[in-house]
Amino acid sequence: MGTHVIKMPDIGEGIAEVELSVWHVKVGDMVVEDQVLADVMTDKAMVDIPSPVHGKVIALGGQPGEVMAVGSILISIEVEGAGNVKESAQPAVAAVKEVPVVAPKTAAVTESKPVAAARPAAVCQGPMVAREANERPLASPAVRKHALDLGIELRLVRGTGPAGRVLHEDLETYLAQGQQPQSSVAAAYAQRNDEEQIPVIGMRRKIAQRMQDATQRAAHFSYVEEIDVTAVEELRAHLNEKHGATRGKLTLLPFLVRALVVALRDFPQINARYDDEAQVITRLGAVHVGIATQADIGLMVPVVRHAEARSLWDSATEISRLATAARTGKASRDELSGSSITLTSLGALGGIVSTPVLNLPEVAIVGVNKIVERPMVVKGQIVIRKMMNLSSSFDHRVVDGMDAAQFIQAVRGLLEQPATLFVE
Repeated sequence: MGTHVIKMPDIGEGIAEVELSVWHVKVGDMVVEDQVLADVMTDKAMVDIPSPVHGKVIALGGQPGEVMAVGSILISIEVEGAGNVKESAQPAVAAVKEVPVVAPKTAAVTESKPVAAARPAAVCQGPMVAREANERPLASPAVRKHALDLGIELRLVRGTGPAGRVLHEDLETYLAQGQQPQSSVAAAYAQRNDEEQIPVIGMRRKIAQRMQDATQRAAHFSYVEEIDVTAVEELRAHLNEKHGATRGKLTLLPFLVRALVVALRDFPQINARYDDEAQVITRLGAVHVGIATQADIGLMVPVVRHAEARSLWDSATEISRLATAARTGKASRDELSGSSITLTSLGALGGIVSTPVLNLPEVAIVGVNKIVERPMVVKGQIVIRKMMNLSSSFDHRVVDGMDAAQFIQAVRGLLEQPATLFVE
């Protein structure tokens, strides 16, 4: 028997250190070639580290959340034969799982072409798992609420997610295997004294760092404008009724993208990126609209490229495609970088006012709040109109307050008179 040492690979792009995000194995586990051992986080992507050998894990080189230097020992595996204790024969084989950087420091991203590695499917080895009464299983808030609603004691459920995280399907498996839930009423009113400490690591740490960086470096200011979207909503409903079956249904987002494209023609200083280290503002003719998208791993910003050249349905199709790719972790680096302005919306949960954080190096982000019906005075008459706020933020180092206000008012005028979106 021998020992095969796998070192932290050189992922390229001048990266000297990476953060160990999660282990998929533990000491004593048997692993096979190409099995994913760990995930590490760079500034631009989550990277899978696969095993180049079959064997038994005998030592782990770090803990989740630890920042490790390239070339440091990641894991040691006991193998048949002499092994290779000096270095792994394939240390740099890694499969890149694309994830966004919420506020990329630079617009340019160097492509890499790693070798893909397959992650073995998680196997549930029974309906229950023995945990101590005070042991807190890993699970998202949504899963915890689901378990509470079902009357399931979460510590009894075997998790099949990364690091044993309990997923929604694990709850269904638990019930399907004949386990009896508690009374949902009793569970809902049971006294609770549990606590949970969640390390801020991996993608959540990157989001926190980028958000903090954006608020510290940019001179944020926000501007809120109320918009009557009755007419554009009527147009959207009409187009969906007439063309929805053949061209697909339209949401409000493609109309907002079109409004940004048209309004930015008169405000090129807003469709820009600011390199504050080089003290250079780059104004773009192309409008690359980032669409803030919430996924299980965190906030992602896929980019609708060349929105200025897209029709409503083309934009709608691309927005839908990118959102699906982002939420399923299949978006490429190119799809997650290079935006010139960002559109963020919480949909029906959008509240009435928000203060979005800039997606550096961009200088503007447009936030969409929810649509509400309210009585309004129109030509001296009180009528019910569909109203919506745009809550937008700008970098005051680049964008003057008057320009920001006039830009949003231009967007407002286009949406309130939607025919003007298409008049050249």
